[in-house]
Amino acid sequence: MTSKEVVLTYEGLKKLEEELEYLKGVKRREIAERIKQALSFGDISENSEYDEAKNEQAHIEGRIVQIETMLKHAKVIDEDEVSTDVVSLGSKVRLLDVEFNEEVEYYIVGSTEADPSKFKISNESPVGSALIGKKTGEAVDVAVPDGVINFKILEIHK
Repeated sequence: MTSKEVVLTYEGLKKLEEELEYLKGVKRREIAERIKQALSFGDISENSEYDEAKNEQAHIEGRIVQIETMLKHAKVIDEDEVSTDVVSLGSKVRLLDVEFNEEVEYYIVGSTEADPSKFKISNESPVGSALIGKKTGEAVDVAVPDGVINFKILEIHK
C-alpha cells in the first residue's frame, strides 16, 4: 500500500495521537467486554450482539491501522515557518467575498484535518488550492460547482 505524505498542524497531530490512544485503550477494552458478554449468551450463529461487536471491532481496528499509517507518514507544519507574505499550509487567511461583501476567515490545513464547519479548509480543496501562493491584496477567482467565487485577500496570519 502506497501512502502519501500526510500534512498536519501540531493541533491535528495531537488530535490523531489522542484518538489512537483512546481507540487502543478504552474502545478495545469496551469491545472485548461486549464480545465476552455476547459469547456468554451461548450459540454465536444467531447472536446479533456478537456480530455487532465483531463488526465494531473490525471498524476500530481498521481505524487504528489508518491512524498509525497517517502518523507514520505525517509531516507537521512548523507554525514558526508559516509565512505571512503568501498563503501556505498553516496560514489563516481573511478574505472578502466580493459578490456578497462579506468577510470570511479560513485556516489552510492538510486534507486529513479539513473541517469546513470550523472554517478549516484543505489545501487540496478548490478554495484552498486557489489561495495557495497568493499575497495580501490579490484577487482570487475560485471555480466551484455553482460558478465562480471572487475573493480578495485581506490578511494572511498564523
